[in-house]
Amino acid sequence: MAAIRKRTARQEAAREQAPPPAVPYEPTLAEQHAIAAFMDRRNARKPTPSAKLEVDAKTGATMFSADHTDQVTGLRLLMDALGTVEPAFFDAMIGQLANVSGVGKQPKERELNQLIATVKGIAPRDHVEAMLAAQMAAVHAATMTFARRLNHVENIPQQDSASNAFNKCARTFAAQVDALKRYRSSGEQKITVEHVTVQAGGQAIVGTVNRGEGGGGKD
Repeated sequence: MAAIRKRTARQEAAREQAPPPAVPYEPTLAEQHAIAAFMDRRNARKPTPSAKLEVDAKTGATMFSADHTDQVTGLRLLMDALGTVEPAFFDAMIGQLANVSGVGKQPKERELNQLIATVKGIAPRDHVEAMLAAQMAAVHAATMTFARRLNHVENIPQQDSASNAFNKCARTFAAQVDALKRYRSSGEQKITVEHVTVQAGGQAIVGTVNRGEGGGGKD
């Protein structure tokens, strides 16, 4: 009994010395609006499972699967994220993204899922857009790699090498964004709007406004 009373006394002493429980943080009104907007965007987002990479113990080969309880459903969701309904195209695309994700010959699961998320965010509508989105994801990853190297150079040659590579990747990415924009707008119709201006004295001036890709007008 003495031992029990002694242990209880130690517990009471520790309880008295413990800091008070933290008060839950109450977001500000602006933060609540931002969180509500975030939740709306997340709820409207298409579901996409993560990719799983496992190395076969016997063969050493890297096996790909969807992190989903049902593989058929998971793979279809991943195919939709990459903008395709063709299994052969999907297999090739996943293999290419996996090769980009790794260091050496070993793909990295976290980096692969980041590339898939990037392609999904671009929302490709066909195979051309899917391939361009995959290239954009790869170029962005390379750009950030060279940006990191540029911040850790030790001499002028390393700085020049990392700077040149970073600038090339950054310019390439900008060109890819422009190419995607032009490809997506290539099917838009050119609308011609006629407008009539009546000046004092009853004289009417008829002008033409051309709305093209840039959205500008010319009288």
